[in-house]
This record gives sequence, C-alpha cells and structure tokens, in this order.
Amino acid sequence: MFDNDKKIFAAPLAGITDKPFRTILREFAPYASMVTEMISCHSLVEQHKNCIRNFDNYADEGNIGAQIFGADSYLMGEAAKILADAGAKWIDINMGCPVPKVATRSGAGAHLMRDHKLAGEIIQSVVKSVKIPVSIKTRLGWDESHQDWIDLIRIAADCGASFATIHGRTRAQGYSGQSTLPNKPDLPIPIIANGDIKNLADVERVQNLGYDGAMIGRAMLGQPWIIGQICGTCDKPENIGNVALKHLDLIINYYGEKSGVPMFRKHAAWYSAGMPNSAQFRIRVNQITDAEQLKYLIKEFWSIN
Repeated sequence: MFDNDKKIFAAPLAGITDKPFRTILREFAPYASMVTEMISCHSLVEQHKNCIRNFDNYADEGNIGAQIFGADSYLMGEAAKILADAGAKWIDINMGCPVPKVATRSGAGAHLMRDHKLAGEIIQSVVKSVKIPVSIKTRLGWDESHQDWIDLIRIAADCGASFATIHGRTRAQGYSGQSTLPNKPDLPIPIIANGDIKNLADVERVQNLGYDGAMIGRAMLGQPWIIGQICGTCDKPENIGNVALKHLDLIINYYGEKSGVPMFRKHAAWYSAGMPNSAQFRIRVNQITDAEQLKYLIKEFWSIN
C-alpha cells in the first residue's frame, strides 16, 4: 500500500470512484494506491445483478484496495473473500460513512464508531477470511462530544488491521466545516490522513503532523490528474476536453449509453468548473441523452477538432 514515494492514496468516493474513474486516475498516477467506492457486503455476497461493481476484476488495476461496508461480521468476511479472489490488494472496512441509510438505518459505516464490540468482530472476521492486508477508514468520532477514534484504531490494530485512515471530521459534521486533524498520536499501526487535502502543501502539512500518508478525496473531482501532479508523475493536461472524452467513453463501455450519459453529467460539470461559459455548458449537457451529441458538445466547448 505504500509503494509511491509520497504515500498518496485516492479515497473511496461513493458514486465517483468506479472502474471508469479509476482507469483515468491510473493513467495519471501509475503507482498511487487507490480505493474503490464502498461496496455493500449483502449486495456482493448475494451477487445482486443490478450492481455492476459487484463483478469488477481488479487484477489489472495495480495497487488497489476494495472497500466494503456492512454490520454482519460473517457477511463482511465472505465479501472480503470475493474481493480478494477478484484481485484486490487489500480490503478496507468503511467505519466512517455518515449518511443515514448506512450509519443509522443499517448500523454500518460511522455507526461502528459507536459500537466498538461489533467493529472488532467485523475486523477479526475480515482479517481471518483473507490473506491480504486489511485496513479501516473512520472519522474523529460520532460528534464533538464523542471523539474516540484513537480507541477504535487500537481495537483495529489488536484485531489484525494493518493500517487505518482517519478523516478529520466527526459523523455529525458530514462534509461541512473544516477538516481538523490533531498531531498523530503514538499508535501501533500506520495512519493515513484524509479530509480537505487538495495539493502538495496539504500533503506536507499532514506529514508534519506525523501521519504516514495522505488520502485525496473531493479534490479529484474534475481533476483526476491531481494525484499524479502531487506524486510528480504528470502535469495538468493541456486540453481537459480530451480527458473528458476518454472518461465518457469508459463510462459508456462500462454502464451502457442509457445509464452512462446521465451518469457522466456530474463529471462534465466538474471538468468545466471555472471555465468561461461553463454554466451554459452544464445546462446543455443536462438536456442531452445521446452519447454522440454529448461528445460533439464536449469537443465544441474545449475546441477539439
């Protein structure tokens, strides 16, 4: 997991870091460590056909971890086996997702910060189920009054986890406010810092706090080359439109045109952010359902012949 010099990770982002997006990321950052968007252990074990990522093969994706979430320790172990067999290099357990359908209604994600016994059972089950490393990704705590992340990471280490990622917000904060990480305490496993890390200066800041690596999240939106820039493996592309076109093709090949074109709209908005006439471009993109029309609009906006 720590192959590149700056120990940079691409964060798991629900609805974003799917196989097409990871393919684009990998072109700019060949050696960076990446994590899949979170995968439900129930959906994976039951092989739900409507969730295409349940059938991804990771053998050609380089240094990639697969993230799972759930509240059933047995199913989490079984899901880990499936992902290891599919070529994941390590398994990451989501213990920080703040959205209600995960953290409250299903008792997974950030809920495990409130139930350390269950968290330990899940980690032990996953560790025993696979021969590859296991990590956890969590937050500072449930809310301002309950910031017990250090206890959870010690439990993870005792249960066999190899490393952990800490997002510098509580569950109550969601993604609002400023991410604030303390100096890294003395802990038995490496800790990766996450939250509002956007550039090399931010990476150096968390390294100076003692963290063993940095995980880039929302800074990747509309600029999938950012990790490559930080790692020194690429520059910003001369024409972003060429990246957008390739990304669109990957999405259509993966999901099909009917689902892929609407799915790409958010990426088109991010790629065009801050550019002249981007608001009008987004309005036009949101009216298109045909892939060829969308490609034409992208070429027109970025002046691609």
